[in-house]
Amino acid sequence: MKPVDLLAAPLRALADRHGHHPLADAIFGCVTQTAEQGANIGKLGLIAAGYPDAVPGLTINRYCASGITAVGLAALRAQAADGLAIGGGVESMSRVPMASDKGALTHDFDFQKAAGLIPIGISADAVATAEGFSRADCDAFAAESQRRAVAARESGAFASLVPVGEVTADETPRAGTSAEGLAALAPAFAEMGEKYGLDAAIMAHTGLVRIEHVHHAGNSPAMADGASAVLLGTAAAAERAGLKPRARILAVAELSVDRVLALTGSVEAAQAALAKAGLTADDIDLFEVNESFAALALHFARHMDVPLDRLNVNGGAIALGHAMGSTGAALIGTALDALERRGEKRALIAACGAAGLASALIIERIA
Repeated sequence: MKPVDLLAAPLRALADRHGHHPLADAIFGCVTQTAEQGANIGKLGLIAAGYPDAVPGLTINRYCASGITAVGLAALRAQAADGLAIGGGVESMSRVPMASDKGALTHDFDFQKAAGLIPIGISADAVATAEGFSRADCDAFAAESQRRAVAARESGAFASLVPVGEVTADETPRAGTSAEGLAALAPAFAEMGEKYGLDAAIMAHTGLVRIEHVHHAGNSPAMADGASAVLLGTAAAAERAGLKPRARILAVAELSVDRVLALTGSVEAAQAALAKAGLTADDIDLFEVNESFAALALHFARHMDVPLDRLNVNGGAIALGHAMGSTGAALIGTALDALERRGEKRALIAACGAAGLASALIIERIA
């Protein structure tokens, strides 16, 4: 299935549920915008889904935070027009492999060295080392993510999930995953860190005396194919269209942090969003944070003082997969499904990306 058809699936589902309405804009995240995902895949997905030619389409790239940013920008466009808009994303990592666009982030080694950019897996291991998260800690978190995701799937918790073509079940999550089984996997980034001097570079930047390589395929976000779409609008526009809102956006925050450690920005983005909304972490019922490596989720929980029983309650990207440009918008659906199922009120959604980028968004359920 081509990416354009993948994106068309949730767009058709939105139209099936809510009908076609005039849209101020439609904005989609996509990280690897080349080949089948090039040429403004967002607009092409609208065409494939049968949307009117009058609907504009825009594709953006804020790395793994793209989906949240797309929803935030679509909300602004809806607000400016007192109308409706769509935010979402798409990534087909099987057909358009990560880094196949051969951008400077992954392929210009002179630029990377000059800018001090470190592959994110090495950065994740550095964060684990600095925070004292052991291999056992990370494997335990990953196994729990799998357990929660399997239980959620079996109980029908993912109400916003729709089939794509003939695909009715994903390869992920993986039932039966255990911390003991994960312990047998070899670290993914140790050889790279030593061979290319990356461990030495990040130690020089952070002051660490060593890097403990704790991440591997089982406690890192699973590569995946996915697409997402969220219908947004002002209260007046929803009323005119005869639509019943499920939730309101209270705040959106976009920022960037230390580009070397890169993946710690979810904390600062979450704090910024809370400040904008006039809330504290205690006012949030559920936190939905992209699991960009187990140590980064643990880092978020520690620095936000969030109990793990309020974080990614139905599993995260380690279990469900991380279709990069789509994930942020998909997490909004996951969080809202969980709020409705539990009868709770507010959720904070956050994701970080390469080069220090991060986004966060707070929603409040409308009962």
